[in-house]
Amino acid sequence: MRVTLLNPPHTAIGSRIPDEHLPPLGLLCIGGALLDAGHGVALVDADLELLPDDRIVARVLASRPEAVLLGHSGSTSAHPGVARLARALKRARPGVLIIYGGVFPTYHWREVLQEEPAIDLIVRGEGERTAAALIRALERGEPVVGVRGIAYRDRGAPEATAPAPLLDDLEAFRVGWELVDLRRYRYWGGKRAVVVQFSRGCPHRCTYCGQRGFWTRWRHRDPVAFAREIAALHREHGVEVFNLADENPTALRGPWLAFLEALIAERVSVTIVGSTRADDIVRDADILHLYRRAGVERFLLGMENTDPQTLRRVRKGGAAATDRQAIQLLRRHGILSMATWVVGFDDESHRSLLQGLRQILAYDPDQIQTLYVTPHRWTPFYRDAQGRRVIQTDARRWDYKHQVLQSGRLRPGSLFTWVKAIEVIVQARPAALRRLLAHPDPALRHGMRWYTRIGRRVWLHEVAEFLRGPGHVQDGPTMAQLWGTPQDVEEEAMDPGSLSAAAGCRMDAA
Repeated sequence: MRVTLLNPPHTAIGSRIPDEHLPPLGLLCIGGALLDAGHGVALVDADLELLPDDRIVARVLASRPEAVLLGHSGSTSAHPGVARLARALKRARPGVLIIYGGVFPTYHWREVLQEEPAIDLIVRGEGERTAAALIRALERGEPVVGVRGIAYRDRGAPEATAPAPLLDDLEAFRVGWELVDLRRYRYWGGKRAVVVQFSRGCPHRCTYCGQRGFWTRWRHRDPVAFAREIAALHREHGVEVFNLADENPTALRGPWLAFLEALIAERVSVTIVGSTRADDIVRDADILHLYRRAGVERFLLGMENTDPQTLRRVRKGGAAATDRQAIQLLRRHGILSMATWVVGFDDESHRSLLQGLRQILAYDPDQIQTLYVTPHRWTPFYRDAQGRRVIQTDARRWDYKHQVLQSGRLRPGSLFTWVKAIEVIVQARPAALRRLLAHPDPALRHGMRWYTRIGRRVWLHEVAEFLRGPGHVQDGPTMAQLWGTPQDVEEEAMDPGSLSAAAGCRMDAA
């Protein structure tokens, strides 16, 4: 069967402001499974070129697809663009099948199938096995109701099959790297780069996380095979930077250590960046030198907040002392730290924000990323937030960089000013400037300067956008009125079945 994978353009600030893009790992994973099943597969990365709709449709239909599979790592904020393109494709070629996958449609499958007649089928949860089984059934003319992990229409009404079993051997599926020209993807200051994934999911229970339940359980790839793949991409395609898509790659020390040792044994000079938890860094204090030898140059630490009560309420499981220690340990071993700080969990005040700023300065991270909490209907946090007012009803701006929930004490302009001021103060403090201008390690100096350039452009764009009009609504709906009742009972998207340690790639992100 002829299948075209489509990565739609995304309007989020993080996608549009930087000049650099990474390949769509999720769709490449689906592509690898379909190629190995004998299908003809093409991929159109419209996000890379920011193509207009008419050119996207022409490019997709030029490959004469029988089915078009759409997915995007933006998920909620990318959904309006996906729906628009699906309608355009159906108008141009009514007979083509439109299949949609990712986190948002996995949980909003009822609404998507009710509101978007151009979308025929939805793949729910991990996509490799399900997409391959679905395309095989369509090619043979078999009923799709026999495929687990999909949503479809039965006499016009949305229906879903049973959740697909969790993939317990993801080494059986490969990434279809041949579907893209890797020379076109750059990151970390113009270096050839890709997204890779050592593990899926996270063992922690943070109530606001939209990813954990999508993957259902934490699993990891074969450490040696993963290191071998990174080395091959470097040697054969000149890839220098590997951005880990994992929520928590270091969750188990043993497999992570085995990966570090295997990558060191490959003797390749690569840069690895990703995200992890501060407590994992503290746990691994005695092997952090291996992190650096393997090529790790920056870890984003998901600290989320500095208020102990808030951290307990959202079950983050972190502590200020551990966060500070992790940053110090990373610096001691020549690894950059980026601290995330999220507003919107509770009713911020001028006083609480000032206290938060002081705490962040005490942490002394190399970089900071400030975000707004964004509820997902399938998470426990949504149940707590369902009565709060929504001030941003445009789903395209549900990208963590726009305020979504109304604050009880601060007007949106006051909260925005605090957030932008905190970013400037943290990034422009003397210690940060000294490291930026005169860090003894040229590789880390390059990474800091690149992030500062990107951050400055994003900061100015956000300020200009806010001054033009942030699009906030007065007396907006509550979360429950906008999205409906809580869906946390359906948080686990896959049937865990009998699970062994495994590996793989994801179809999409929240």
